[in-house]
Amino acid sequence: MTARSVSRFWEWGRKIVCVGRNYAEHAKELQNAVPAEPVLFLKPPSAYVKEGSPILVPAYSSNLHHEVELGVVIGKGGTAIPRSSAMDHVAGYALCLDMTARDVQEECKAKGLPWTRAKAFDTSCPVSEFVPKERIPDPGNVRLWLKVNDQLRQDCCTSQMIFSIPHLISYISEIITLEEGDLILTGTPKGVSAVREHDELQAGIGDVVTMTFKVARQQ
Repeated sequence: MTARSVSRFWEWGRKIVCVGRNYAEHAKELQNAVPAEPVLFLKPPSAYVKEGSPILVPAYSSNLHHEVELGVVIGKGGTAIPRSSAMDHVAGYALCLDMTARDVQEECKAKGLPWTRAKAFDTSCPVSEFVPKERIPDPGNVRLWLKVNDQLRQDCCTSQMIFSIPHLISYISEIITLEEGDLILTGTPKGVSAVREHDELQAGIGDVVTMTFKVARQQ
């Protein structure tokens, strides 16, 4: 992935493929079964938001949750990518938040409906600056952390993921062709909780990259 294409990715974005319940303790804290295969859902490019702009609480939700995640940026597209060569398709990484309207998600789950209203709204995917893959030589063993108003809420290592990054790339590409600039959110560890208007969220991938966002309510 060239510097120009990386710049274009952050400028307008590509599709976002998200993995749910990829940490056993997070699945348990929401009283979900630990999955035998990856749980996938999508966010549109309009979900992206970068530092300097707020995370907006949807007007239809009163229980917005943070979920910190390691994002994998695809640098070379492919279909049915073997696990053995999956990392060759990675350009780098990003720190991401999967903002979730938990009250809406619970309603959707109870009715057997898709999670789109809970997961895909505008500003539901805050992202950091792009991190070249050379800066994270072992993405399967990095610390993810998140604070709300300077209080630590999530703190975990990616070594606790159920499905590894090569596994996820291979699995997703069997279903959805991956393209240059696509972003994979690899799941969140335990510790998710509600945020409210005026809260400040700080998050990081170890000491590699950090980001800060304010929460506002959609008008």
